[in-house]
Amino acid sequence: MKKTILSAIGIVLTSLVVGQAFAQTYPARPIRLIVPYTPGGSIDTTARIVADQLQKQLGQPIVIENKPGASGLIGSLEVAKAKPDGYTLLFNASGQVYLPLVMEGKTYDAEKDFTPIAQVGYVPLAVLVSVNEKINTMKELVAQAQANPKKYTWATSGFGTTSHLSEEILTRELNLNMEIIPYKGASPQLTDVMGGHVTAAISPLPGATPFIESKRLKVLAITSQERVRTMPDVPTVSETVLPGFEIKSWYGLWGPANLPPEIVAMMSREVNKAIQDPVVLAKFEKLSFQTQANTPEEFKKIITDEIVKVGKVAREANILIKR
Repeated sequence: MKKTILSAIGIVLTSLVVGQAFAQTYPARPIRLIVPYTPGGSIDTTARIVADQLQKQLGQPIVIENKPGASGLIGSLEVAKAKPDGYTLLFNASGQVYLPLVMEGKTYDAEKDFTPIAQVGYVPLAVLVSVNEKINTMKELVAQAQANPKKYTWATSGFGTTSHLSEEILTRELNLNMEIIPYKGASPQLTDVMGGHVTAAISPLPGATPFIESKRLKVLAITSQERVRTMPDVPTVSETVLPGFEIKSWYGLWGPANLPPEIVAMMSREVNKAIQDPVVLAKFEKLSFQTQANTPEEFKKIITDEIVKVGKVAREANILIKR
């Protein structure tokens, strides 16, 4: 019995030593950072800002790989199936948690199949139309859609995203009767809005800002409760057509399930350090992006709380997407 106990203690101590040694040498080679959407969108834009700073801190390249498809499912599943060694990570938005709540059939378990590492921050979304569209305000969009059922359409960056949930909620609450057309990310979503193929879109500001600044998209409203500092003249959805409405998109870093705790703790510290860098903060400020430093445990709780909250919304609104 005594020998068994000593053996068990030896195994635990060996594991701790190996884990600590691994953490001290990690990363010893480039890290793959999977972005499950197309280049140029809000998730991709934010990921590249964070990755650029992280590789300076870690001394190893952070190689971003865009893996779009199935509303982010393809890229997320690749990370879920990866070896949990810290060399394949996922950068995604809140849709990572929402997708299994709104898509029919098996996708993944947002809590069991991934290891939360760090939340990066959050940002409001904008209701957008082409500059060539005659609609100029949120009230006009609502009035036109209500008066002309099925004439107007939404473009979404993917099912289960904050873009999709926002459009679903507004369509149902305001009786808009607008079809929601899915795309493989914010870039193709907004491209078709600019081209007049789809009437409107709701999209996070980091990906939309360049098109707004270049006057290819008009902003009708913002989805936060407060107006954003960079666009003080743009009203919120809450103050124009739906009091109390607020949705923000948040971003984070995940690894596969069973990622070593030492790697999780180290990467969490590095992400928190990166998002407090003055250069990073200046870039985020232009995009109306608010950073959020926290621990892996705090990030895990946010995910659990979001599953409960958004799951309730999805059930009440009967949001279920057939694959």
